[in-house]
Amino acid sequence: MFDAKPILKTLPNLPGVYRMLNASDEVIYVGKAKDLKKRVSSYFNKNLPSPRTRLMVSHIANIVTTVTHNEAEALLLENNLIKSLMPRYNVLFRDDKTYPYITLSADSQPRLAFHRGTQRKGAQYFGPFPNAVAVRESIQLLQKVFKLRTCENSVFSNRSRPCLQHQIERCTAPCVGLISDADYRNDVEQAALFLQGKTNEVIDTLAEQMNLAASNLAYEQAALIRDRMQALRQVQAKQFVSDFNVADADVIACAELQGQHCINLVMVRGGRHLGDRSYMPKNTDGESLETTVLAFLAQHYVAQNTPPLIVLGIKVDGSLLEQVLSEQAGRKVKINSNAIGDKRVWLKMAQTNAELALSQRAASAANQSAKLLALHEALNLPDSTQRIECFDISHTMGEATIGSCVVFDRGDMQNSEYRRYNVTGITPGDDYAAMRDVLTRRYKKVAAGEGVRPDLIFIDGGKGQLSVAVEVMAEVGLPDILLVGIAKGEARKPGLETMIFSDTGEMLNLEKDNKGLHLLQQIRDEAHRFAITGHRAKRAKARMHSSLEDIEGIGAKRRKALLTRFGGLDAIKNASMDELAQVEGISPSLAEKIYGELH
Repeated sequence: MFDAKPILKTLPNLPGVYRMLNASDEVIYVGKAKDLKKRVSSYFNKNLPSPRTRLMVSHIANIVTTVTHNEAEALLLENNLIKSLMPRYNVLFRDDKTYPYITLSADSQPRLAFHRGTQRKGAQYFGPFPNAVAVRESIQLLQKVFKLRTCENSVFSNRSRPCLQHQIERCTAPCVGLISDADYRNDVEQAALFLQGKTNEVIDTLAEQMNLAASNLAYEQAALIRDRMQALRQVQAKQFVSDFNVADADVIACAELQGQHCINLVMVRGGRHLGDRSYMPKNTDGESLETTVLAFLAQHYVAQNTPPLIVLGIKVDGSLLEQVLSEQAGRKVKINSNAIGDKRVWLKMAQTNAELALSQRAASAANQSAKLLALHEALNLPDSTQRIECFDISHTMGEATIGSCVVFDRGDMQNSEYRRYNVTGITPGDDYAAMRDVLTRRYKKVAAGEGVRPDLIFIDGGKGQLSVAVEVMAEVGLPDILLVGIAKGEARKPGLETMIFSDTGEMLNLEKDNKGLHLLQQIRDEAHRFAITGHRAKRAKARMHSSLEDIEGIGAKRRKALLTRFGGLDAIKNASMDELAQVEGISPSLAEKIYGELH
């Protein structure tokens, strides 16, 4: 048993962060404390109320602490350590740093665009949005009302006539000067105000412009402004939330079912309801809803764009978080745990969404368990069979060959464990060689103890691919793992698949309504999807690649000069060294090098 007394004696009565380590020196829990000595000592009382905490304490082999200036600093450090270490006894939320935003670029004629990732100086960003669909719907709306450009700068700067977006009245064509810079900037400013939730201010400004245009007898312009005002009023009537006193707010509800927790986050941005998103945290068994909500607030909002108002469906002490988030945002952030009036209606909606997400997850898990049980019975597998890996090969006439491996484990597809393999050095189109290459690369590591050993392996293919797989597994030293080939049926119709067993050579067909067959099809189809998407990406990259890029000394400017002079790669190949040397920036020695590389 771990003797904590020597460590507890040395702990100070100061704020900080503590880490619990097990015998393998792995961090199993990270916590913060206003008083390190009192907080850490509380774990070693005789009567701990939580079985989960007692289990965690039984694994403690060491304690490491870090003193901070204050509790707020401890909260930030705790959050960073949880995200980097992923301790098994902390409530963990998926670290989603790729929320989508709408951006107005910093160009002289700003571009309206979808954005993920690092934000650049000068551009304006609006969001975050719960998903990409909400962003694209908002962009389509902005195009209809404000008609801002969405094209890339490379397209915009090279247009000689308006594009289709202008013809369908989704752009005012600043690329060819069909709108003045001042008018376009005015449209951009109005779009920015709209995204900030200041729609009434935009409508008032438009009303003034319409009246001015009418008084100047510019009736066509006045009619256009009138149409824009009507469109904005329609949007406001359909999408705007009138019961919040701020334009940006989040509503958070938490539900529990069978030990699993779900957080539902409803987003209001710019006065509009953008939709919701459900989060399923890990390691919540035995934890309270309050602990889960506090963990979500810390992990989601620290180092995240925080709205001025967060409405919670469960009472928590959010004073410390309010302080940290307000300092981080540079403005007041209010956490409301006692919603009244209309806000309770939004909380009820979020609560319903959280409960629905949990029930759907439970139903899906039960369905997957039933499918796995049916597969055990159909293939006569031992009850211990849980982890299944499936392989597929994808290429087009031997080009851009990709192998995929997908994993089914713990009752579901494990996306984070999927792997793709670039296959090179084989005869193009040789599926057997490709399968040998992929299986060898994967299971050499598993045999060496660097990966997880599967209980069952599916091979998408017939006897030929299965024979190759059997040879590979014998070579790497894993001959005892069961391999099953999945041969496509007549006309490749689902339900007619034939399973071929590596140990007996037996062939088996299951009934179309067999749940075990449905699981097999799900895993096989996922392997096919994962392979073909990787193949298409690799093929598209090859299509966009110019052989000029492989020549040392030829950068973007010289490449452009060559293509402008000769009109295309074929003409460059047909050019003599003297003709190549006549291009600006191409010396005789470089022309000789280009000629040699292309021939």
